Amino acid sequence: MQHSTREVRLAAALVEAADTLTDGFDTAHYLQRLCDHCVELLPARAAGVMLIDGGRAVSLAGSSRRQDVALDLLAAQHDGGPCPDSYGSGRPVPPVSIRAAHEDARWPRFTERALAHDIATTFAVPLRRRETLLGALNVFVPAGAGRDDAGLRLAQALADAAALGLHNQRAYAEYRTLAGQLQEALTSRVRVEQAKGMLAERWQVPADEAFVALRRFARRRRLPLDRVARDVLAGTPETRELRGPSGESA
Repeated sequence: MQHSTREVRLAAALVEAADTLTDGFDTAHYLQRLCDHCVELLPARAAGVMLIDGGRAVSLAGSSRRQDVALDLLAAQHDGGPCPDSYGSGRPVPPVSIRAAHEDARWPRFTERALAHDIATTFAVPLRRRETLLGALNVFVPAGAGRDDAGLRLAQALADAAALGLHNQRAYAEYRTLAGQLQEALTSRVRVEQAKGMLAERWQVPADEAFVALRRFARRRRLPLDRVARDVLAGTPETRELRGPSGESA
């Protein structure tokens, strides 16, 4: 079975959208690549992504090709446009004639800017991961571009793949952060145990008594217990005050 060039490029774009489990992940570059794929696969002049949180746009990204156009048209949707409508409903906004929308006073600021950029048609699809909406992908089609009936479905497939990629990357980042916190907590506990054992051996006292001295010193100096344990292990002079002049635990 032979596959068209667009099918092969779409498959490659979907694979790229899934590749997000990396430490050096760059959200801005990732979204730009999503827009680039839309421009390459559809008869579009530009494409843009609007990430939305709490009903407010928090990030804009445009295709490398005509990026200025994409960002201008996304910014013009502050008072309404395809992206907020798609995000608000959780559904695609099918292809809309810019001129007809302008005459009907639908998205007046956006349609005015779109006409200035010679955009004839636009449509948008939501970025969603199951019930979670992240934003919307907006495609801008110039005058004279051929009709593409599969364009909306293709854009939605790319947006769904990107939403899944973003969701997985966020989960991965949270996991990495939690793993780092747990590792630091374990390392801190080991340091405290080592310091406690060192003092107990040095003072010839039970380990619990050495721990009480560590804790009291940390509270008196308003220092984290782990910091005091580090100083004990490093032999910092200040830790000699852990025991009072009489040789008792401070």
